[in-house]
Amino acid sequence: MNFANLFRIALKALSNNKFRGFLTMLGIIIGVGSVITMLAIGQGSKKSIQAEISEMGSNMIMVSPGAERRGGVRMSRDDVQTLKVKDFEDIRDNCKYVTLASPTVNASGQAVYGANNTPTSVYGVTQDYLDIRGYKVKDGDVFSDQDIHTSAKVCVVGQTVVDVLFPNGEEPVGKVIRFGSIPFRIVGVLESKGTNTMGQDQDDLMFVPYTTVMKRIQAVTYLQGITCSAISEEYTDQAIEEIGEILRENHKLKEGAEDDFNIRSQQELSSMMTSTSDMMSTLLAAVAAISLIVGGIGIMNIMYVSVTERTKEIGLRMSIGAKGRDILSQFLIEATLLSVAGGVIGVILGIVAAYVVKVLLSYPISISTGSIILSFVVCTVIGIFFGWYPARKASNLDPIEALRYE
Repeated sequence: MNFANLFRIALKALSNNKFRGFLTMLGIIIGVGSVITMLAIGQGSKKSIQAEISEMGSNMIMVSPGAERRGGVRMSRDDVQTLKVKDFEDIRDNCKYVTLASPTVNASGQAVYGANNTPTSVYGVTQDYLDIRGYKVKDGDVFSDQDIHTSAKVCVVGQTVVDVLFPNGEEPVGKVIRFGSIPFRIVGVLESKGTNTMGQDQDDLMFVPYTTVMKRIQAVTYLQGITCSAISEEYTDQAIEEIGEILRENHKLKEGAEDDFNIRSQQELSSMMTSTSDMMSTLLAAVAAISLIVGGIGIMNIMYVSVTERTKEIGLRMSIGAKGRDILSQFLIEATLLSVAGGVIGVILGIVAAYVVKVLLSYPISISTGSIILSFVVCTVIGIFFGWYPARKASNLDPIEALRYE
């Protein structure tokens, strides 16, 4: 019997029990839809993280103080005072693989203008920090070297701060706001960057000269970090090596002694974030794939029922010349049709669900052709795998016994 006839017979058998066939496909539909949706969310998150890190600069390097031990107790990073202004100056002046460098000293508090106020963060930096992090000034200008030298009370503010403190559309440049009890004159407003992948508002901040934060807000002589930019991504490792040598020399660390600082590159951060995203995507897809296994078991169950119900039909067909391989092929085609039809509906459902997540939750998604093809292939293999044993049982029936079956 040729394949076309077997296909028509299988299709007719399925059409006689449409609702039962749909319920059988439901496990496959849910499984495929879930896998595609989860992979779309995972890949979207991964691409969003990579784009954000690329926007900040793949050649960015972050230096932070190491965790010291005092009396056997490891101190928190905020209590460590190993980074000094001289470290920043030496890195800026002596590292040939570093193009830009800025110290960072930050504080949290309340920004106030008139009757309006908002909690925000102040970052003490140099002008280079804005270039390293990709911030651009929309109105006004950045503070000057003279402002840094004199610890001037000037600031560049983000759009979120402007929106809260100046809700009536006033021009913020030139206005004086307070951070805590200290007045700051706004000299510039940043272009909006929106929220990052972690949901943090990148516009809810104030940039001021680092000397101002050190002397007027924090009253400290140490830095909380140093942010640098290598000449290019390919020279990141050389820049890190140079920075490490300068800091070890400045801190008079003996050979073999543990560093009292940490150096992290954007490449390292990107690799870590991507690895975490991939692991979560794999975990979510694995959980969703369980539905495919359940769907396959459902197909096996319904094919067993079908073989039992149609035992006389199988015996009759064998008695008039049908071969065992014809019976095997027919039931395999039925199982595969159930699985493939469920896969097609599942793919459509998964794509729709992914876009619903994007629209309703504003979550980044990325639907790849590979994930669709993979899900489709898997559900087809599942249909054949779980349909094989019932089909094999049908093909091995004795025609005489089958005809006598009640």
